[in-house]
Order: sequence, then C-alpha cells, then structure tokens
Amino acid sequence: MSEQHKTPLFDLHVELGARMVPFAGYSMPVQYTLGVKKEHEHTRRACGLFDVSHMGQVLLRGPKPAEALETLVPADLIGLPVGRQRYGLFTAESGGILDDLMIVNAGDHLYLVVNAACKEQDIAHLRRGLPDHEIEVLDRGLLALQGPEAAAVMQRLCPEACELVFMQHGRFTIEGIEVWISRSGYTGEDGFEISVPAEQTEALARRLLDEEEVEAIGLGARDSLRLEAGLCLYGHDIDTTTTPVEGGLIWAIGKPRRRDGERPGGFPGADLILHQVAEKDHQRKRVGLLGEGRAPVREGVELYDGEGNAIGSVCSGGFGPSIGRPVAMGYVTVDQSAIDTVVYAEVRGKRLPMTVTKLPFVQPGYHRG
Repeated sequence: MSEQHKTPLFDLHVELGARMVPFAGYSMPVQYTLGVKKEHEHTRRACGLFDVSHMGQVLLRGPKPAEALETLVPADLIGLPVGRQRYGLFTAESGGILDDLMIVNAGDHLYLVVNAACKEQDIAHLRRGLPDHEIEVLDRGLLALQGPEAAAVMQRLCPEACELVFMQHGRFTIEGIEVWISRSGYTGEDGFEISVPAEQTEALARRLLDEEEVEAIGLGARDSLRLEAGLCLYGHDIDTTTTPVEGGLIWAIGKPRRRDGERPGGFPGADLILHQVAEKDHQRKRVGLLGEGRAPVREGVELYDGEGNAIGSVCSGGFGPSIGRPVAMGYVTVDQSAIDTVVYAEVRGKRLPMTVTKLPFVQPGYHRG
C-alpha cells in the first residue's frame, strides 16, 4: 500500500485517541474515544468538529470564470451572486456524473471544493476543459463545525460569520487567523465550513475544541449523519453510471440551462440529461428506504418487489441513530419508486421489508435566515 497523505490535523487526531484509517489516499480518523454512535448523537444535539482537509480546494481565475465553468457543469453559475455558494456536478459526455462539488462566486474568481477521491482527476478535467484559465490548487486546511449549537460557538469567535445564511460565503478573521467561511455542511444541521491556512489549522481546531459544546467527530459519524440527511456520497450514490436525473439531482441543473431556459445545454452529456429532465424518460431512481427492526441494510444489498422480481440495489445504508431504525438509499425501477411502496432487501438469505420514503430522513436544520 502506498503511503497515506496526512492532513494538518494528523498529530491532533492521534493525540485525541482517534482510530486512523486509509480514506481517499489520506490517513483519517474514523472515530474517537466517544465512538461512532455517540459522536453522531452529539452532533445532532450540540456541535461536532470534522477534519475535511483531505478535500480539494481550488481557485479558478481568468476571463468570465462562471461562464467558462458552465461548459463543464449544468449549474446556473452566471446567475450566482457574489458571496453565494452553489452545488454543482461535473458531468460526462455519457450523461453520468464525474464528481460533485461546491462552487463559490468570490467576485473576480471562483472558489471550488471537490471530493478527495476525485481531486486529481477533477483538477486535470478543469485544466483540460478550461485551458485559458488558471487553476490554482490550494494548500489549506478545511474544518466543518456542525450542529444546532454551531452558531452559538461561532458567535463567540466570529460573530460576523453568524450573519451568513445557508450557502453564503465570506472572509473573516478568527483571533488573528484569516479564514474563509461558508454556512453549509454535510450533516443536515446548521453549521460552517472553515477554510484556513494549513499552518494555522491545528491552532484553530484546538481553539474550537476548547468550547464546551464541541467534540471531535470522525468519518464514521460523518457518514451516518449525511445518510440521514439524504446526501449523496460520490462513488456510492452517484457515479459515472448514474445521471443527475436518476440520482434525484434535477435541482442541481439550473433552470437557465434546461431546454426552455436562457442558456440551454452547453455542458457534457446535455442532450441525454435534458431529454431525461423534459421527458421523464429514465428507468431507475434513487430513493430513501426505511427499514423495520434493528438490522442495518448495507451497500450492495439487492432489492426485490413483492413478487420477487429484482428491482435494484442499495447504494448507502446503515442504522439511523437519530430515528432508531435502519435507513438506506438505493436505486429502484421507476415503477417501484413511489413513496410508501414496500420493497424487500435480501440480507443473509432473508428478505426484509423496507418502505420507500421521502428524503431526508431527518428534518434539516439549515439556517436560511
């Protein structure tokens, strides 16, 4: 196995008793001494601090950067106001998804955050697709402060950041450290994602952990939190074999980019994707699945209808600590995707009933002002 990269917080994770595991080429904490379930519950109840420094942070500069990036993603970026953030997808000519990302209009340039596992290919994709633009890969840490008490914590350290609403972004100073903060996250809770110079990441993380409400949270709870929030994990719930429409991500295709919009198409795979949007012509769909009992239903489990016909499979699954039941997301045939449809997951030779359920599984806590 090749040597794993380390984030600026590696030594702190070890000091805090984290169990470190390989993830996307990095040595990352899967859990701390609290354990995954208690870390999950603490984030839902109070406030968790996540190290997400393995993510790729990129600046896109050059002529009309929003217009340029629209040739690679179906989001409405020309209409994105300065200081706002938007979810985007890199699409393939096949109509599949190469990666998902966050895009900030920072004024004369764009600030992008891409997934760690896709970081190198995303940067190559940007450079190949936008040869007249500068793609600067940043050496910065990234922290996520998440939970209903996140704003109370931030109020003490950087009250100006608390004026942000969901998907807004700004630049601030916390005790002499210059930070970029967006009001967003990956847990379904209110919270902040904080980009910080690499050499100051540990100092800021320690400062945040000094606050009574804040606990360090690992990848295990990050995964169960995002699953309850109905949020996709690239490589599991979306990939090059799934289109945005199949993935339930039509909302990520900006209205000006659709067939009847001001700037229809113009991104890879547009013909197929926009056909699926307009005609609802797709064969499968990502759905939420709510189980019975306690047995979790994991990724890869096959799904069947009531007559025993194979209809799809689970893409993410586990036990939802916040609701006390097994939760999953999976792809099923469109005719089995209606809310309240009962399907059956085959686990160790038994077919367990699961009910197609509206996503997310928990009420979002996003601060929309």
